Amino acid sequence: MNRRTKTVLGTALTASLLAGGTALADGRSWRPAPKEVRVMLPEGQSNPGIATGVATGGEIAVYQSSGLGPTALNPAAPEGSPERYTDPSLTEGAEGVTVTEAQALVVLRNIKTNLEAAGVTPADVITMKCYLMKPPGAETADYAGWNRAYRQYFANIDLATHKVVPVPMGTSAPKAPLVANKARPARATMEVASLAVKGWLVEVEVTAAYKKR
Repeated sequence: MNRRTKTVLGTALTASLLAGGTALADGRSWRPAPKEVRVMLPEGQSNPGIATGVATGGEIAVYQSSGLGPTALNPAAPEGSPERYTDPSLTEGAEGVTVTEAQALVVLRNIKTNLEAAGVTPADVITMKCYLMKPPGAETADYAGWNRAYRQYFANIDLATHKVVPVPMGTSAPKAPLVANKARPARATMEVASLAVKGWLVEVEVTAAYKKR
């Protein structure tokens, strides 16, 4: 394969990946270069919430966070209650914010701080696992609240237009997210029976890739 052919193929692969890319999963050419990170998106979507997969080259340095939960920042709430692990300053002015959503906003801010201490940012996150407990009295975990909080920190820049997409907080009208970020991690979210700290409803761990040198 000559140099021109390689260039044309690389351009086509990149365009296909951004447009969708699921068809590339079976092709050997989708394998990343040693220092490359490749993100596979759901076909035909320019602003998906998560990736269908992420591939990293063999020479990519990665950082793995521990599972992080929310900080108790609401002294007005009873000790050990889910409300205790929220930060009223993050949801000020918003209506209909669920306790899971409020906790998740704190968790994701903690993730951001943790990543920056390690020399990476939310934009470098490639995988994420989220563990949810159902709120007291609820039948299931609050996936909708978690997803709203997630969009405040991740997947809120349209990959086709490169514009920041307004996101809702609770039942309030959508507005600019807390952190503009185009990253689409490969993500798994699951309900669990318990978490390590009484009152926690959300725990998150992430993997981030360092920029290639």
